[in-house]
Amino acid sequence: MSESLACTLPLTRWQGDRGTYHLVTISVEIAEAIAAHALMHRLEFGTQRGFGSVKVMAEIGTSRWKTSVFPQNGKTEWVLLISKKVMPAEGLAEGDSVPLELELL
Repeated sequence: MSESLACTLPLTRWQGDRGTYHLVTISVEIAEAIAAHALMHRLEFGTQRGFGSVKVMAEIGTSRWKTSVFPQNGKTEWVLLISKKVMPAEGLAEGDSVPLELELL
């Protein structure tokens, strides 16, 4: 059984050694739900996914893609990278408020 979560978050830009990335940082109740899902996965399967990530189906507007969210700050925040294909498809730019739906897998 999967769980669906919805929120609207600001889009931020991060410049790394290998390029520019756009992301949203998930916190508060949504982050708690993701952390609980990660814990249940670890208890059920005895392992955690790479880097403590959680697989999700992300949806912004009409764009939908399978990806992962990654824990930050001791799992009190999670980061979702926005696909380079989604940026122009949804007309997104740094600082935009992004309506996001996540299905925890």
